Amino acid sequence: MCRKNASLMSIILLDIGNVLVTVDFMRFCRAIARDPIAGADEIFRKYCSGEFKDKLETGWVAPLEYLAVIARDPLTRAMPIHDIRQHWQDIFELLEGTVEAVMLLSESHLLWIMSDTDPLHFTFLLNNYPLLRSADRYYLSFEHGMMKTTVDAFTYILESSGRSADEFILIDDKEVNCASASQAGIRSIQFQNWQGTLALL
Repeated sequence: MCRKNASLMSIILLDIGNVLVTVDFMRFCRAIARDPIAGADEIFRKYCSGEFKDKLETGWVAPLEYLAVIARDPLTRAMPIHDIRQHWQDIFELLEGTVEAVMLLSESHLLWIMSDTDPLHFTFLLNNYPLLRSADRYYLSFEHGMMKTTVDAFTYILESSGRSADEFILIDDKEVNCASASQAGIRSIQFQNWQGTLALL
């Protein structure tokens, strides 16, 4: 898409999870757990939240190493790592109104994807949701090693882009991420749905 005067356009920092797509980690947990109820809840606690998952999403743990740990866990049914990887990736659904909203935003803003994610999820998302490939830039936690819960993730964007904070707007579903952006001087909108978000813009 050709854009005129791109250097003068404001920039939307666009989250992925629960903004562009829904995220259902319990789908993964139930698919691999020996016990699809209690076991799935424990798998969620160990691998879909917390410090170990943060290490995956900040590049400190390699994806295959992460999956191998899950595969060795007694909570997990015996299955090839390839199958665990497929279940790990198959947790997304396009959120209602996303395609239309992204097209509308791209008419008057630069769209930079800013996501706390891992290489397996991001590759799957790019392959299955073409609208992500139209972004102007990508700031991904597994590449730069910082989560959006930290102000450093936002100051990194300001420093690396050479743009000022007032040129950005973050759209993110998590209050803590919006708070971190605010500390860096970046305006944010806590996402609930596209209708409300577009009205605030």
